[in-house]
Amino acid sequence: MKSVLEVRGLYAGIDGREILRGVDLVVRQGEIHALMGPNGTGKSTLANVLMGHPSYQVTQGEILFDGVNLVELQADERARLGLFLAFQYPVAIPGLSVANFLRAAVNSRRRAQDPDDKGIPVPEFRRILKEKMDLLQMPHEFAGRYLNDGFSGGEKKRAEILQLATLEPKIAVLDETDSGLDIDALRIVAHGVNTLANEALGVLVITHYQRILNYVKPHRVHIMLAGRIVEAGGAELAEHLEEHGYDWLRDRAAEQVAEA
Repeated sequence: MKSVLEVRGLYAGIDGREILRGVDLVVRQGEIHALMGPNGTGKSTLANVLMGHPSYQVTQGEILFDGVNLVELQADERARLGLFLAFQYPVAIPGLSVANFLRAAVNSRRRAQDPDDKGIPVPEFRRILKEKMDLLQMPHEFAGRYLNDGFSGGEKKRAEILQLATLEPKIAVLDETDSGLDIDALRIVAHGVNTLANEALGVLVITHYQRILNYVKPHRVHIMLAGRIVEAGGAELAEHLEEHGYDWLRDRAAEQVAEA
């Protein structure tokens, strides 16, 4: 059975300020979804709340993953269940190599499934890591660099995609992975997403640009305004937004409020 991430009537905020106001969303393994909307509408808040960022408070609703309500679980517990978040602004960790970071993460997932697991042997991990890097067309020396330390914007995002490939989650949330990338870096990241997308991986791409969707074709597009999803459709919806912007949605929302 395919794993499912289901958000039901989610209200959440930070420092007493409500940002999400009734979000409903379903993402299944094997599907690519895009979440779009203007800046400040709650897209990154949703990503952080899904992953369990401690600064955000859920005041109402559920986040179900394979039927388990994640709201009371810590971020590491959610990750071990198979949920992954690629950050908009990845943190640099000087002194910790990409390879050592990934091996520690893989071992954490393994021990969550079997407390007696002794960890993946180094030769096996190196073989797997090289296979993943070849799949993503990444130079092997990348693994020896310190995590995000001195990385360009594109390199940071490629490191996130390598984490995604190595950890093999069930559902991945990519929070504005295209932010700050030039066209070449964008194509590299999009290639990574398209290479990894399969029946075992569901992807939620969060963006306010249509350009990444020229390379990563979503099955479903969702539009967020004022902390809730107000429209959903196929890939053509993103093209409509590119041409017409968000004003037509704002106008319709204002009309609905006036009629109420």
